[in-house]
Amino acid sequence: MKFLVDAHLPRKLAIQLKDMGYDTRHTLGLPLGNRTTDQFINELSIAEQRIVITKDSDFVDSFWLQDQPWKLLLVSTGNIRNDELKALFSNNMERIQAGFAEFRFIELTHDRLIFHV
Repeated sequence: MKFLVDAHLPRKLAIQLKDMGYDTRHTLGLPLGNRTTDQFINELSIAEQRIVITKDSDFVDSFWLQDQPWKLLLVSTGNIRNDELKALFSNNMERIQAGFAEFRFIELTHDRLIFHV
């Protein structure tokens, strides 16, 4: 799996995913950094078949209205500490990976994964 972590999430998450063996980029590593437009992120996601990880609900709108990005992982936890976020990903990566074999939009909350059809 390949990920693109949006600006609303910490670079530490991208590093953690890389350490877990996933091909992961953060917007900070793109030419415009955290000023990268949502449209560019969507286009990159499609071109490289990357799953966009974001807290930004604008990506939900573009997913339903424009069928972009390629796949979407929405983090719906509100503000949490980085170590809590990293723990959520560690504890759920197996199910997230299995879910993306069937679904294109998954939502991660404090206590569950929601697989959107």
